[in-house]
Amino acid sequence: MAQDLDGVREHYAAAGLLDRLRAALSTLGPEDRPMSPAQLGAIDQFHTRGHAATADLSELARVGPDDRVLDLGCGIGGPARLLAEARGCRVTGVDLSPEFVEAARYLSVRTGQQDAVEFLCASALALPLADASFDVVLLQHVAMNIEDRPRLYREIRRLLAPGGRFATYDVVRGQGEPLYPAPWARDARDSFLLDPQATREAVEAAGLRVAAWRDDTPHAQEWAAQLKAAAAAAPSKPAAPGLGVVMGADFPLLAGNHARNLLEGRVGVLMAVFEAA
Repeated sequence: MAQDLDGVREHYAAAGLLDRLRAALSTLGPEDRPMSPAQLGAIDQFHTRGHAATADLSELARVGPDDRVLDLGCGIGGPARLLAEARGCRVTGVDLSPEFVEAARYLSVRTGQQDAVEFLCASALALPLADASFDVVLLQHVAMNIEDRPRLYREIRRLLAPGGRFATYDVVRGQGEPLYPAPWARDARDSFLLDPQATREAVEAAGLRVAAWRDDTPHAQEWAAQLKAAAAAAPSKPAAPGLGVVMGADFPLLAGNHARNLLEGRVGVLMAVFEAA
């Protein structure tokens, strides 16, 4: 039976998101003032280590200006905009949430990148895209919401041109059960973590081979510890616009549980690149 994605859609539902983004960004300048992808880093990166992780992953995947890049599970477009600016490539972003896609298009106009990035709303398990149409597919903190990993990785393999690269940065199972609610799921019903070895086996079964493999957990734990220390040092300081604008008022709880999951070893983080034959 195919996975019912309604729970995932509900978790990432963001009614009124565009209005919240406009209000939050008004603190940084007027609507007609151009913004850079770096200025949006605190608000548009939905994964551990934010901009730094996307930069590391794109370097590991050798993303170049001539590559056709797909950012699968693009959120509100932060990684796509960062890649387009830093690597000079054209990026297509796909997300399950129509609110996120709308916001991604709006923010790309704010950064003047509407001609370098495009976004569409679709499921990662059934993409309306042609075979072999991308040189690089990025997947950052998405697979943990997907129960049918074989189907996900087969779909990614279908989209890759010969010699293409699949670059993944994913939360993986550690020791014990994760604490919920977490940034990717309110409870275990929409959380489908695999350990690193099971992830590798599932990707390889789709016809891809490992080109680079990195346990990013130590870097993720250092990042989590820094965030925890910063929050403890200034608990009453007014917060700058951040992911709470997108994910809701309880995002500090979700982020706090993610930090605990990392620091207690309940989850890890894997960064890897696979190549298509």
